[in-house]
Amino acid sequence: MRLTNKTALITGGNSGIGLATAKLFIAEGARVTITGRNKATLEAAAKELGPNALAVEADGTNVAATEKAVARAVEKFGKLDIVFANAGIAGTTPVGGTTLAAFEEVLRTNITAVFFTVQAASPHLNDGASIILNGSVISVLGNPGYAAYAASKAGVTGMARVLASELAPRGIRVNVVAPGAIRTPIWKGAAPTEQAFAVLEKRIAGITPLGRIGETDHIAKTVLYFASDDSAHVTSTELFVDGGATGSPAGAPVFRG
Repeated sequence: MRLTNKTALITGGNSGIGLATAKLFIAEGARVTITGRNKATLEAAAKELGPNALAVEADGTNVAATEKAVARAVEKFGKLDIVFANAGIAGTTPVGGTTLAAFEEVLRTNITAVFFTVQAASPHLNDGASIILNGSVISVLGNPGYAAYAASKAGVTGMARVLASELAPRGIRVNVVAPGAIRTPIWKGAAPTEQAFAVLEKRIAGITPLGRIGETDHIAKTVLYFASDDSAHVTSTELFVDGGATGSPAGAPVFRG
């Protein structure tokens, strides 16, 4: 097991990528604290994860709540070896149809909260710890209507490089996992029914060289790589897990003869 006796904090760990990663971490021997805003899904996740997990209700945009969540994690399991700053929101912000509040909510959740999560955790990190930030392919794809989201995720990558420099003297590594389209609850707004999602999935598969939508385990296993000693000499790196959507888009099924 690659994370035996390691302690981890995962924000947004009550569903989707965060929950899949928490399950994998525990299977690999870690003790995991998950945070989230939804009490019901947190309780369900904690029950599913078992005795090596702690669920703490906390809104990442609330710095005091984040600091308290970190303190509870450390009190329960000891100093942290891994932080996966996973929590985030999508939110469309088209030009001509976006309020200041809507734009700032995306930035506050996706980049400001990520920084303050790392800041809250930093005094409680063991030397040689690993920090993983959740980025996105949207930072480079130029998808219409996602200015705030794209800016926030591009900012995460830039911020990760700075954090990697600052924390290098302690041997702490900072990396970014950048998912493509992944099968998670985040799609409910765009595809609220099974039929609608089937249509969406077919469209995504058509523009992805590997011809499929990604699964949460694809991301969780990449985060495990960054969290474990398998990546002991890797820091300030962004790894796209997108079936080739950013690196070789011309290989997508829609372009094949």
